[in-house]
Amino acid sequence: MLIAGNWKMFKGPAEAGAFCRLLRDSDLGDCEVVVCPAYVSLPETVQALAGTDIAVAAQNVHWAPEGAFTGEVSAPMLRELGVYGAIVGHSERRQFFGETDASVARRVRAALDQHLAVIACVGETEAEREAGETEAVLARQLEAIAQAAPERDELVVAYEPIWAIGTGRTATPAIAQAAHAFIKTILDVPVLYGGSVKPDNAAELAAQPDIDGALVGGASLEVESFATICREASRV
Repeated sequence: MLIAGNWKMFKGPAEAGAFCRLLRDSDLGDCEVVVCPAYVSLPETVQALAGTDIAVAAQNVHWAPEGAFTGEVSAPMLRELGVYGAIVGHSERRQFFGETDASVARRVRAALDQHLAVIACVGETEAEREAGETEAVLARQLEAIAQAAPERDELVVAYEPIWAIGTGRTATPAIAQAAHAFIKTILDVPVLYGGSVKPDNAAELAAQPDIDGALVGGASLEVESFATICREASRV
């Protein structure tokens, strides 16, 4: 069971370091645990978690190893910092920053080429779900990732129904399970659920046969909340 905490644009270096020093002394059950801080907090986070089993991943990665791409960070740069992997294609990147299936695929390929683990995100909007297009949307997104990643040992997919991110709404375990099962017909890799995961629903979601962990947003910003999710998922 893999539990990843996506801190989004929260926690500068000082706060990230303090958080990680508390997290390393917390009971996290027997889950694999990853935290994903903002770029500026990566060095402090890597240092604070050195010598632990808690991995550190970035929230995005560019497809080029270097170049005139102002504001972007490359996979070799992340490797030099000691970062384990990267989230790619998060719905907020797609929604607010123009990420496309093609650009997500390029980022996936670049990260894997540098032996970074990848959490590649897919998911449908509320309008797409209501129109009965969930599987078509997922298939389109997944096929782009699959073509970019013929070798998949370091690839994980995160299913994040966009209508359940930051809204307090969570896909029912049955809805999440159905989506995860469909994803695995296209990509045979671990699949995390991401969409308002909290301490009180973590165990029920983790108990579904095709859910292999969680990509946690807001509930990963407090140590006890995140640690509780890890412990609850471990009990399954």
